[in-house]
Amino acid sequence: MSQPPKVTPESDRIMSVWNLVLAYVVVLLAGLSGLIIYTELRRRRFEPTPSEDRIFRCHRCGYVYTDDPDVDRSRCSQCGQMNKAIEF
Repeated sequence: MSQPPKVTPESDRIMSVWNLVLAYVVVLLAGLSGLIIYTELRRRRFEPTPSEDRIFRCHRCGYVYTDDPDVDRSRCSQCGQMNKAIEF
């Protein structure tokens, strides 16, 4: 003999309020996390990369320029004065 199908109560078939709240919070946090990751990747892509060049300021004319990182003294392209690198 076959048994009749088991009938479950109505409360077992409906999602509880706590499960709905938990699902809402998880989806909201996942969306915010995705947005944060997207904006961070976008910021890194458009942000200028740091340069290792040394910064020089001419003592005669005040012109600010850069040169290679291995140069200790550099000649100003405006007036020809030799200058030391600026130390920060």
